[in-house]
Amino acid sequence: MENFLIIKSIKTMLRTAENVTFGHPDKVCDQISDAILDECLKQDPDSRVAVEALGGHGKLVIMGEVTTKADFDAEKIAREVYKEIGYEDNLEILVNIVKQSPDIARGVDTGGAGDQGIMVGYATSETEEMLPKEHVLATKLVRRLEEVRQAGQSEMAKSLMPDGKAQITINNGKVETIVVSTQHKENVDFDKFKEFIKEEIIKPIVPEFENVFINPAGPFIQGGFDADTGLTGRKIIADNYGPQIPVGGGCYSGKDYTKVDRSAAYMARYLAVKYLKEHNAKEVLVKLAYAIGHPEPVMATATVDGKNIEINTYDLSPAGIVKALDLKKPQYKKRARYGYFLDFEVKE
Repeated sequence: MENFLIIKSIKTMLRTAENVTFGHPDKVCDQISDAILDECLKQDPDSRVAVEALGGHGKLVIMGEVTTKADFDAEKIAREVYKEIGYEDNLEILVNIVKQSPDIARGVDTGGAGDQGIMVGYATSETEEMLPKEHVLATKLVRRLEEVRQAGQSEMAKSLMPDGKAQITINNGKVETIVVSTQHKENVDFDKFKEFIKEEIIKPIVPEFENVFINPAGPFIQGGFDADTGLTGRKIIADNYGPQIPVGGGCYSGKDYTKVDRSAAYMARYLAVKYLKEHNAKEVLVKLAYAIGHPEPVMATATVDGKNIEINTYDLSPAGIVKALDLKKPQYKKRARYGYFLDFEVKE
């Protein structure tokens, strides 16, 4: 009951969430890590992958543990992802990837979880996406930035650059404040640019709002790795459900399906959506917890509109989750870019 009361109480409060474009330095690193994972799974579906990326100021470091039959070039993959996002500078790249620890492999080889941890899934009837409204709107704003930039159908659109963020504050369901910060090219008329963002980016997503701040610190010319450092897995709140909903703490990107940080979090979201629909509920919070090397969770519970339910009718072992959600196929760079909770092809 406690979890539901906490979540229910925030419905009448100011709520804020943010999200970032896929040109944000942290998201660049997420996509590089997951592109490497996808390539490994493409060649060897049984690949074990744990890859992190750290980038900034002309340099990129790719480090991690991989056990696979795949023949892949991490540096080449990283350069392709970086260019695809829209950056043109030539990075100095260092790769240091080793084989998975035998201590971890010993537990995973027998079907156990690849780590201990707590995974959280959430669903709400508040929006069509079954995600919190402020989180949905912030995400739609950064996606709109990306779509307009990539389409490049006007001079102002062509002035957009890959780095950016959006933030939404709602009050009793109504949008109170919007913040959009987006990178742009030099020599743009800043006042006209801000009007363009308001009319072409914001209003198609949020027609009505009280306050708006567009690049409130002024021109945003230097972005990406030129301005800031990026790191795989640093946007876990934006990657999940926004700041109002608890998260387990583990990131997703760069980890194969044996890491329950990722696979069990996906399953928790799937179960939350399923329970929401089955019970015609307003909100559902699912929590799963594991011990490294053991296949079954040490905890599996759902809170459905305040009622606690023990989950015992699903195979929640890593192998069971992988089979149900079809997690051996390459799909992870797309999730890192467009949202980790894209619809799963569930095999009942």
